[in-house]
Amino acid sequence: MIDPDGYRPNVGIVLMHPDGRVFWARRVRHDGWQFPQGGMNTDETPLEAMYRELNEETGLQPGHVAVLGVTPGWLRYRLPQRAIRRSDRLVCIGQKQVWFLLQFTGDDADLRLDLTEKPEFDHWRWVDFWYPLEHVVTFKRGVYANALRHLAPFARQVAGPQAVPFVKIDPQRHGPRRQRPRGRVRGGSGGPGGANGKLGDRGHN
Repeated sequence: MIDPDGYRPNVGIVLMHPDGRVFWARRVRHDGWQFPQGGMNTDETPLEAMYRELNEETGLQPGHVAVLGVTPGWLRYRLPQRAIRRSDRLVCIGQKQVWFLLQFTGDDADLRLDLTEKPEFDHWRWVDFWYPLEHVVTFKRGVYANALRHLAPFARQVAGPQAVPFVKIDPQRHGPRRQRPRGRVRGGSGGPGGANGKLGDRGHN
């Protein structure tokens, strides 16, 4: 489903541990890390699409999370030129997204990345709230900055200002000005051994 402007409706998910850290996952066969996200079907509401994508990409059920907040309206980003398939009948130039902040109420063992035939991710970890702004692929940083900036007050109500500090977003880099996020790591993977990636990994689509 692509709108007349060439944007595909999509949902994004910020899954937050009660201590303020957020779920950060590595895409299969890529070196890129990102939040869970996925396209909406024509018969779905954003909320319905979010729960479906949550289950497909993380293995979680609605009972494992609580919805804390949602962004108003659509947040858009454009794909890089190399990723646009000009030969398609309907050309998709980017995504328009509704972002949800979810509080994780389950256990780490509930997170399963291998429940579908084609998993989206192969590793995951918990990182500080603002960490993704400096580690997601460049063309997604603007939408990540807007989403996290809007969702931060909801996150702060649960985790407190120490876990989700007040920061100013650099308009040029879409990163926090006050300090670089610490990027504490704690997590696992969908495969055997529970190995995690390095904090310096940069995401890409």
